[in-house]
This record gives sequence, C-alpha cells and structure tokens, in this order.
Amino acid sequence: MKLVSFERAGNAGWGVLENDGIRDASAIAPSIKALLRGAGLSSLQPLLTTLPVINEADLNYLPVIPDAEKIYCIGINYARHIEETGMPKPDYPMIFTRYADTQVGHQQPLVRPKVSHRFDYEGELAVVIGKTARHVPAENALDYVAGYSCYNDASVRDWQMHTSQFTPGKNFPGSGAFGPALVTTDEIPDPSKLHLSTILNGDIMQDTPVSDLVFDVAQLIEYISTFSQLNPGDVIVTGTPGGAGAFRKPRVWLQPGDDVVVKIDGVGELRNSVLDE
Repeated sequence: MKLVSFERAGNAGWGVLENDGIRDASAIAPSIKALLRGAGLSSLQPLLTTLPVINEADLNYLPVIPDAEKIYCIGINYARHIEETGMPKPDYPMIFTRYADTQVGHQQPLVRPKVSHRFDYEGELAVVIGKTARHVPAENALDYVAGYSCYNDASVRDWQMHTSQFTPGKNFPGSGAFGPALVTTDEIPDPSKLHLSTILNGDIMQDTPVSDLVFDVAQLIEYISTFSQLNPGDVIVTGTPGGAGAFRKPRVWLQPGDDVVVKIDGVGELRNSVLDE
C-alpha cells in the first residue's frame, strides 16, 4: 500500500493512493501515525473497498507523517558522500534532529531563507517506524518498519556549519520535504536494493544505490533504539549520497523557480519547487 497525508478543503486527512485516486481513510483514524499507534496497518486492508475515492487534483499533499513525534536525521552516511567531504568514516552514526513543522509535502515549495542563499538539496530515503522499538538487534530491526518514503533534507549550509551541531541549518521553516507516500514494507522487503536519484531542473545530481550506506537501515534502528524508544510514526532519514551542491565545483545552490525531484525506484518521486522567503 501507498499511504499519503493531505489537506482538502481546509481539513487534514490521509488515505491510500491507488490508480483511480486516493481512498480517503480519515474516518478510520485521525492520521497515519494514529493508525500505526492504534489498530495498525493490518486493519486497513479489509476496509479499502469501502472507502470513498477522492481526486488527487482536489487536495494538497502534506508531509507523509505531518505530526511525527521524533525525526532523526543521519549525516555523513554514504561512502561516496564521505569521500567528497574529505571527512573520516564515522565510527558511529552522526545524528541530528529535524522538527516536524519545518517540512512540506510533495508538490509544495521549499523555502530559501532570506538570511542565506546557500540552500542545498539532499535526496534521502526516509524510514517510518511501525511499532515500538527499544533495544532492537539489527537482525530483527526491519520487522519494526512500517514503510519507506522519499525525503529532501535540504540544508542551509552556512547555518549548518556555524558549529559542530547541525540543528540550525536543518530547521528553517519549509526547508525539508517528505513524500509523496509511505510505501509499506510488503512492497519493499529489502531497502538496500533501492536506488536513489536527485534531479535538479532535469539534471541528475545524485545517483546512488542505497547499498552505499555506511550504516544501513537495520543498523540505524539498532543504534537509535538503544538510546531512544522509537514509537510508531517516528521517522529516520538515512543520509544523502554524493553529489550535493555544496561539494560540487562550482557549487550549486538552490534558486527560486528551481524544480527538485528526489526519486527512489519502487518508492516514488518527491517533487518540489523553490521560492524565496
């Protein structure tokens, strides 16, 4: 299944994306997170044919989990990205946080802040937790995943590098994008077989197999669940591959009017324009 969150006629909702439209499941639970924390995904399948279908043109996409309690982002986690930064391979995952209210959905504009024009794309694979995870070993970790989505963890680079803590450069309003859909694990049994691309104005800027991750999805869940309880609806954004704009010669910064697509085969295409604050 492909689950989406949306706003329609001023009301937030969610549903299941199908070929004929979106089956509105808002009456079943208030949000995707609420479903995961309540009856779970298995309760949804038998009800699908009873749900009303709405037209995609009648809604605006929201971030897949607009009300995520925790969003853990991973830095320096693709081998090629480590090479281009000149940084040493980390011994442990480099983790920072992004807040839910800094995100936009599919087809919604990313916002370049007025205090900096060093705004950079970062295509990533997002992991949505499906059940409570604490002290989970890597060999069982994928059992705790509800599904996967595309993410653009865009960075305000100068603010990111003010200190060794990345938080300021990762939490400007409208600076991250999440979507379009959560694709459930029955469609993606092995995330390492996925391939990620970031396309800027039609040009491929990042193009890497997810198997290039230094710490894979299972290892990240094991590590994070050791210091934090992961709850249904929590999100892990797994890191960006090589090819980010800050490490190109010449550097490439996002400009108003740009079109940015994060594409992951089997997961979807997250598309956003760019506008100035």
